[in-house]
Amino acid sequence: MNANGWQGACSVSSYAAFLESKRQLGGLHGFAPLWMPDFLMDFQAHLVDWSTRKGRGALFCDCGMGKTPMQLVWSQNVIQHTNRPVLIVAPLAASSQTVREAAKFGIPCERSSTGKHTDDARIIVTNYERLHLFDSSRYAGAVCDESSILKNFDGVTKATVTEFMRLLPYRLLCTATAAPNDYVELGTSSEALGELGHVDMLTRFFKNDESSLAPLSHGAKWRFKPHAERPFWQWMCGWARAARKPSDVGPFADDRLRLPALNERVITVEASRPMPGHLFVTAAKTLPEQRLERRSTIQERCEAVEAIAQGADKFVAWCHLNDEADLLEHLIDGSNQVSGTQSDEQKLELFDAFTAGSLRVLITKPKIGAFGLNWQHCANLSMFPSHSYEQYYQAVRRCWRYGQTRDVNVSVITTQGEADVLGNLQRKAAAADKMFAFMAEEMKRATTNGHD
Repeated sequence: MNANGWQGACSVSSYAAFLESKRQLGGLHGFAPLWMPDFLMDFQAHLVDWSTRKGRGALFCDCGMGKTPMQLVWSQNVIQHTNRPVLIVAPLAASSQTVREAAKFGIPCERSSTGKHTDDARIIVTNYERLHLFDSSRYAGAVCDESSILKNFDGVTKATVTEFMRLLPYRLLCTATAAPNDYVELGTSSEALGELGHVDMLTRFFKNDESSLAPLSHGAKWRFKPHAERPFWQWMCGWARAARKPSDVGPFADDRLRLPALNERVITVEASRPMPGHLFVTAAKTLPEQRLERRSTIQERCEAVEAIAQGADKFVAWCHLNDEADLLEHLIDGSNQVSGTQSDEQKLELFDAFTAGSLRVLITKPKIGAFGLNWQHCANLSMFPSHSYEQYYQAVRRCWRYGQTRDVNVSVITTQGEADVLGNLQRKAAAADKMFAFMAEEMKRATTNGHD
């Protein structure tokens, strides 16, 4: 074969390999559930039935609505249907909790951080950081628990998750914050399920308009194309369900799930000092100024947290800086911190101790422990504000969730200089609450109208 022929053959072969690497399993791949246990509530059974028949779907349900038992039952159905295991990928903090929940319901389940486990068909749980050690060909399906956390990882981890799930016929995404800041973030979920890719979703339903101040964009550059909003919801209803209460799912009563009061108070400590070149204290505007403000007020802010934590039977102190965590642990009696420098085993030991009630005060960062844990036994927590609404929401929801019997008290500790940070967080919270409520309502309307 001459040089041109050899190059042409290589080109065809390379292009075929490229197309294969981009291939997604299309169509419907579900089946009728083989097992529907009595411990599921009626709306949970409805969602499991839908997601099992769908085969590849997403459950965007609020904290405490039972995503863990639903994904366990979904996984067990896939196992019984295929006689092959299912992998649940979760935040580290939630992985051991998932195993405990499975044991409570009598569902075979084990945790692995090495990619190795027994060959018997069962549910395997690991954390996102360990997924690269697992071989996707061994599994019939996978669940991404707290799937919105993916955007907090680097591109390598997100690519690993997408590639792992790409050819699996059975896939399930579960999270309470599907799109905490913008609808366009739903493209990440769509792509992982083998629906439209992120870019394809944007170009089909959205318009690039950097000058737009529409509420949808929240400062982003995408908004719905004219007449595209209803088709967007109809398309999304084909692969997802969103709910903050049972009645969002269908004709189900909400009286079995009730939330106690949430008492949020802002405590402004007198700690700010004038920025260099200023005579008076002003709000830190730039990110460098805000970082300087945060670091220069650590002592006063941590002392304010210590005063609040003194009288609490159980308490969570959320922070963002290592210096904050170290000082809080020094100031607060009966406290331990979970830090990024600890091994997975050390982190899990402390999380389990707090969950079991043997640790009075837990100190950690939202990016480490704010996803997936059930802490209804704790009703008091403190936060230092940041620009991340999702981290705030998830951190608060560890305690303020269905199953909590006491009113939950959240103390937001801030300074005069952090006024802009707090204001931005509050704006994001209001916009995100409105957006999710709208998303749930529109999906309910589209489903009711027969677009299922």
